Amino acid sequence: MIEMSIEQMAQIMQGSAHGKVLITSGAVFQFDSRQINSGDIFLALNGESADGHEFISDAMSRGASLSIVNRPVSSPHILVDNVLHALAKLATYVRRELKDLKVVGITGSQGKTTTKDLLLSILMAEGETIASLASFNNELGVPLTLLRCTTKSKYCILEMGARNSGDIASLTAIANPDVGAVLKVGNAHIGQFGSQEMIAKTKGELIAGLESGAVAVLGSYDSFTPKMESAQGVKRVTFGDSPKCDIRAADIEVREGRAHFDLVTPDGRAAVGLQLLGMHQISNALAAAAAATALKIPIETISAALSTAEVSSKWRMEISQVGEITLINDSYNANPESVAAALRTLALISQESGGVSWAILGKMQELGESSAAEHAAIGRLVCEIGIDNLVAVGIKDYLSDIDSNEEGEASEVHYFDTKEDALAIVEHFAPGDVVLVKASRSGEFNLLVDLIKERLLEANK
Repeated sequence: MIEMSIEQMAQIMQGSAHGKVLITSGAVFQFDSRQINSGDIFLALNGESADGHEFISDAMSRGASLSIVNRPVSSPHILVDNVLHALAKLATYVRRELKDLKVVGITGSQGKTTTKDLLLSILMAEGETIASLASFNNELGVPLTLLRCTTKSKYCILEMGARNSGDIASLTAIANPDVGAVLKVGNAHIGQFGSQEMIAKTKGELIAGLESGAVAVLGSYDSFTPKMESAQGVKRVTFGDSPKCDIRAADIEVREGRAHFDLVTPDGRAAVGLQLLGMHQISNALAAAAAATALKIPIETISAALSTAEVSSKWRMEISQVGEITLINDSYNANPESVAAALRTLALISQESGGVSWAILGKMQELGESSAAEHAAIGRLVCEIGIDNLVAVGIKDYLSDIDSNEEGEASEVHYFDTKEDALAIVEHFAPGDVVLVKASRSGEFNLLVDLIKERLLEANK
């Protein structure tokens, strides 16, 4: 946050100031009173299960300088009609005040967080960089991330997600990105939007909202993204597999499940060896490289950072060794594209290790009417790419078409109603096996990963 008085902040938020407070540079907005540090600002948000106003006294006792509220309280505060709308007004103001700050907006059906983490590793080498925490990508997360910036910040990376049409347009208006990147239009949230065309239209709001002088970074992994319209004066940079793309990967090799390739940009060619699992990470690396190139970062800096970067966000292709079992935790989220990518990575790693492969899969949420068909397609893919065991937990649709496969596709299938029941499969693991756990976040399969680890550790005692 930049320094300002409570009166100035109230004017920007179109509210009224109560108390005498100077907001210091570096103060952070928090909506969880337990996260408050001295000088921070507490947001009294009204949630589904709690009213933030009930935690103001706790926030103040922990050192909050003031609260943003929609009803009067006894401690220093700014009274506004709507806390979330007031926050957006302040973030819009701060973004425009920080004229030297370069902002990157990232959206797409998959890969946003990994691309953000990779780009963060590149830009940190060039100066102070603020980035979305976890997947803080909505009408609360984007303003909060922007408001973490100060006059010392050189870059800000923002994930932008959407639940409805118009969401990304609103976020783009607040952030005014210098670079807007759309990774891919897939089927994630198709149940919410109704069609892939509507998903594309919503993701395209980022590109349509870029101002003259900005750069649109466009993936080439679907038919929609390269065609997204931009305003006159917006430069367009493409990334992908085609030699026609501005940013691409050449001479690709896979070693221990990780991609090695030559990064090719208009500035030259440089070797990259990713630390991240899976061939699908190439597209995320290219997206990060394209955004960095748009910001005029040298290719040598880009390639070096990509080769050392490790994703900091939880439960995304996290690999661990428990005894002689390799466990891949990819339980943060799941859609047809990301599950397919994770399965192919599982196949690569198990082939190299010589062990048996196990895919433990939960439900992919928000697929609407296509849910049954999409789950069945994943079940068929398991057989087609040679995964040894498919373990479906809580959803039988994965197994619906497997009986119709041709002989020779020898994946064994298992079904359990609950995560707790699925623990029974652990006794069938053998040294050298590779186990993937993946499901939508609401399934809380990260808890299943913990239970599997506990069971394996007990067995190794």
